[in-house]
Amino acid sequence: MPRTLKPFDVDALWALARIGEPSLSPDGAQAVASVTRHDMEQNQARSSLYLFSTLGGEPRRLTEAGDKDGQPRWSPDGRWIAFTAKREQGGVKDEEPQLYLIAPDGGEAQRLGSVPTGVEAFRWAPDSRSIIFISWVWPELKGMEAQAKALKDFKARKESAYVTDEALYRHWDHHIPMGRQPQLHAIELKTGKVRNLMQGSGVSLDWREPGVNSFAVSPDGRRIAFAFDPAAEKRPDNCFALAELEIKTGAVRVLLQEAEWSFDAPAYSHGGQHLAFVAAQQGKRHTAPAQLAVLDTQGQWAVLSADFDREVEAPLRWRADDLAIRFAAEDQGRRHLCEFDLQTRAEPALLFEGGHLAAFDAQADAVVVLHDAVQFPPRLSVLGADGPVRIEQLNDAQLAQHAFGAHEEVWLQGAQGDAVQMWLVYPPGFDRKKKWPAMHVIHGGPHTAFGDSWHWRWNHQVFANQGQVVACVNYHGSSSFGFAFKDSITHRWGELELQDVEAGTDWLLQQRWVDKKRITATGGSYGGYMVAWMNGHTGQGVAPGRYRAYVCHAGCYDWQAMFATDGYTWFPRELGAAYWDDPAKVAAQSPHAFAQHCQTPTLVIHGQLDYRVPDAQGLAYYNTLKARGVPARLVWFPDENHWILKPRNSKLWYQEFFAWIERHTK
Repeated sequence: MPRTLKPFDVDALWALARIGEPSLSPDGAQAVASVTRHDMEQNQARSSLYLFSTLGGEPRRLTEAGDKDGQPRWSPDGRWIAFTAKREQGGVKDEEPQLYLIAPDGGEAQRLGSVPTGVEAFRWAPDSRSIIFISWVWPELKGMEAQAKALKDFKARKESAYVTDEALYRHWDHHIPMGRQPQLHAIELKTGKVRNLMQGSGVSLDWREPGVNSFAVSPDGRRIAFAFDPAAEKRPDNCFALAELEIKTGAVRVLLQEAEWSFDAPAYSHGGQHLAFVAAQQGKRHTAPAQLAVLDTQGQWAVLSADFDREVEAPLRWRADDLAIRFAAEDQGRRHLCEFDLQTRAEPALLFEGGHLAAFDAQADAVVVLHDAVQFPPRLSVLGADGPVRIEQLNDAQLAQHAFGAHEEVWLQGAQGDAVQMWLVYPPGFDRKKKWPAMHVIHGGPHTAFGDSWHWRWNHQVFANQGQVVACVNYHGSSSFGFAFKDSITHRWGELELQDVEAGTDWLLQQRWVDKKRITATGGSYGGYMVAWMNGHTGQGVAPGRYRAYVCHAGCYDWQAMFATDGYTWFPRELGAAYWDDPAKVAAQSPHAFAQHCQTPTLVIHGQLDYRVPDAQGLAYYNTLKARGVPARLVWFPDENHWILKPRNSKLWYQEFFAWIERHTK
């Protein structure tokens, strides 16, 4: 490693600016995005809006007064940029996120009206005279005054219990607001007047993660298409339908509802004659891929991407001539920007090839992309005739001070004789003549993938800078390799994935530069499940075995007890049975059933606010290891969820992580 370069460590990681999703001006000349910076000492984050010229040059900071200015969106007439924030203005301090407006040429941002229940996500009306937004409200109450009183009374109550008879009542790290629903509202720019567009309709948006892709405003500004759960009882596994709301009258009509299909992410064509959306035949197979579909004004719809064996991901954007639709799609551990030609219906063309496409926007003739890779954090570029052209260098000076390791992909023969991808990230100054420790980083999901991307929480460059080779196997079940590969693990979790990870280890052991006595395995979520599974299946209870140590972050341990998760209806479909119908089948896929074979030292990490994998999973695994006399260490965060998001907690996470690996591979 050159002496002039410093190791890229956790402090360097948190010192970088984090660029948010961009929004282009109507003429395509400028992009606006939030930029978040963290203060390790203060343990805080501040987000401000920045303007970026699509011709390049120094960005201009647009806002300074707020702490978390986010979700900026340019008005269609180009006069305003709207964003969400919690600020103090005019002697009033926001208790919930509100809408603010600022002119692109600067000045002071002004709060737009007042929404007591807060603003979740929003879109501009085409005439730029109003904004459509989501807010969690009591559906039976009419008017903002009634909502404000109800919220005040709720916050003032002396009882702390959450009481419900709903099947869907908490998600990720929070409870669904008790008695409230996410509904669409409109606010006028001129008056600040707010109207609940779904008042009395009996419908609402997705209770889990209602967002800007949940709805679209028609080009004439008269209608809103939205995805919703038509079932009386909202459940995590329900199929969604599409509906349309008349803004003037509030009338709602169902556009499309099919028993086996789930629809989402509607997007009107510029002419307003067609509605694009994603469709997944989940009633037939819960792992069914999201495909591109289009609905016409006659109620006829069709899946267009049936021959494209990759997932179509929102948002969907029509090209200006309405003859093509753009979307993101994963392919072999990379995420690209694709364009599907509606006339030829051929294989989608690649407009931008990742790395990893994080977000994009298109206006006029400009397309801006937010993209990253193993070698660099998210950056902004515009698509030119010869490929992407950078339009900012926010992190370049800091990155230039640090050493980074090279990365590559290799292909293995994994389970069932299938080709399996493994990514490798090498330490800076890697020398093949020397011996190096190797560490598996096993991804979660399971239906996700590791690839050529930057990870803020499990950063491969920070790992590699510790002097070890980082290996990431995209095992059977991973996304981006086609439906058959993704679905292959259904009803037999652990079996094929273990064979693939072991094939990766076999490959490593064949390399002359690998120290065979210093191989470890780490993983989070489903990756945590995998290392717990490996502890009971690898080495036949011999310590030390093939792996000198494990790190299990937010790992699934007991599938019966996992019924406490927010996605409890999903697991029986993946495992092939509910625990009361076939307890043996469920136990056969559960690490806890093989605890008698566990011998390998394990660091267990969990957050109390993790509702996806409740913290009792990690505690049960840790307690089991301690009871059996297996070396174990617990790091438990009372204020973190499935992810470790606070700067100081993240620093401790990395310190404990590395200390554990070093202790067992010294």
